[in-house]
Amino acid sequence: MPADVDPRLLRAFVTVAEELHFTRAAARLFIAQQALSRDVRRLERELRAELFVRTTRQVTLTADGERLLPYARRVLQAQDDLLTAFGQTRPLLVDLNSPGLDTHRRVLYLARELAPDLELMARYESGLTGAAGELVAGRLDASFGRFAGLDPALRAQLDHQPVRVEPMAIMLPEGHPLAALEAVPLTALAGDSVYAGAGNPRTPEWTDLARHLFEGWGIELAPPFPLAVGEEEFQRLMTKTRTPVLAVVGFPAMPGSVVRPLVEPIPLSPVSLVWRKGLVHPGLEALRRAATRLSAREGWLRIPVDGWIPAIDEDVMGVLK
Repeated sequence: MPADVDPRLLRAFVTVAEELHFTRAAARLFIAQQALSRDVRRLERELRAELFVRTTRQVTLTADGERLLPYARRVLQAQDDLLTAFGQTRPLLVDLNSPGLDTHRRVLYLARELAPDLELMARYESGLTGAAGELVAGRLDASFGRFAGLDPALRAQLDHQPVRVEPMAIMLPEGHPLAALEAVPLTALAGDSVYAGAGNPRTPEWTDLARHLFEGWGIELAPPFPLAVGEEEFQRLMTKTRTPVLAVVGFPAMPGSVVRPLVEPIPLSPVSLVWRKGLVHPGLEALRRAATRLSAREGWLRIPVDGWIPAIDEDVMGVLK
């Protein structure tokens, strides 16, 4: 048994354990697949244990691999903490869900201004539920979304900071009878079918929020569509179906559509900054400072007199009326 283990080998092992795919793991580490395989084999020799079962179809952890994984993660976190303490910090990976979400982008941009020497890199995981598993696994560091809509088992492994209760909107195809209005009352959508991500495994927290909203106003939740990957495919599908889409006020309209705020009452989308418990990184502190500053300056956590938010979200967000 070796007296010590190179952290580089442990990082190779943890990355393969998370991806269960050597090619994807190598891409994450920006190294050649052959080099990654050599590092894993060297670690196995040093520990005198087989860590993975490799076949032409899949990679799986052995019992020894499962046993090593939590220890390896703790060692790597300790190394990251040490480097952070002495100014050598890895990039912070921040999921913005979608390029069109203004709240998330503004928090990230201000955090970059507050900590210009740090690297805060944007990712787009399209939904907090989709991002949450990546946060827990350590493949992402921070994300945004409706924390109360996550499965309790996921919430137990994550921390959050309320950022905003964001007014919601409706994206309508040009020519829709309601597109001429400056704002759309919820009663005007009664009997209409609105798309809110039903069937998308990355966004059930958003669909659940829509379900809470729609059931009080006679609005139909549009059934699942084929899962569109990427902004271009989503635009093509929405243009083809001409189905209204639930959105937030800052979301940019797609070609051939308009975005109108919803009113009477004003439905609100709860947005939290979310990260895995125990994460220590100066970039996260910059994100939290940026969120706090913007929330206070813009009044993002104050519910308007005619605002609507589910009771569970009101409790989780600690919002002001």
